[in-house]
Amino acid sequence: MTIPNLNKVYPRSNDYQTVYLKNVITRDNIKVGDYTIYNDFYNDPRDFEKNNVLYQYSVNNDKLIIEKFCSIACGVKFLMTSGNHTIKSLSTYTFPIFYEEWGLDVSHITDAWDNKGDIVVGNDVWIGYDSIIMSGVKIGDGAIIGTRAVVTNDVPPYAITGGVPAKIIKKRFSDDVISKLMKIKWWDWSYEKIRANIQYIQSGSIDKLE
Repeated sequence: MTIPNLNKVYPRSNDYQTVYLKNVITRDNIKVGDYTIYNDFYNDPRDFEKNNVLYQYSVNNDKLIIEKFCSIACGVKFLMTSGNHTIKSLSTYTFPIFYEEWGLDVSHITDAWDNKGDIVVGNDVWIGYDSIIMSGVKIGDGAIIGTRAVVTNDVPPYAITGGVPAKIIKKRFSDDVISKLMKIKWWDWSYEKIRANIQYIQSGSIDKLE
């Protein structure tokens, strides 16, 4: 049995639209787990940081964390902290960014936006085409984000969401099955154990995984 090379960029031969995402990341404030893939048929998927992670400036130290076995479709955008013009002010204009023009203290530059925190995507999450994930959002393990959804609030594990703003449509499984999956955490298994149980994972045989 051949164990996959998780250090390669392209997981499939002759497919240059899909990458193992962690291997094209250079920023310290983006963390991606093993096997997570990104597909892009418009742009080079290796440019994920430039094209898909927006308004992430080092001054904020906000992080994008994506765990293992996630599937991220073409055009998905993650809007980080600096995309949130402050609504605490009487004006949404970003005066602190133009501190030179207005004679302001550069140390207050982060007052230009509201810091809602990191974006955290759990394991085995599927994020559909052209959807947008807003800053501060936490997406639970096994969740599905529908095409062109705009996710402004946290998503529970194994929930299917869609719409603008995104709403929970339904749960993927019963509460009992979800509880078992959250306990099993198959994504943390070794390659050999996952490979031996793929038929049960794909067929939905939860009892075989326990």
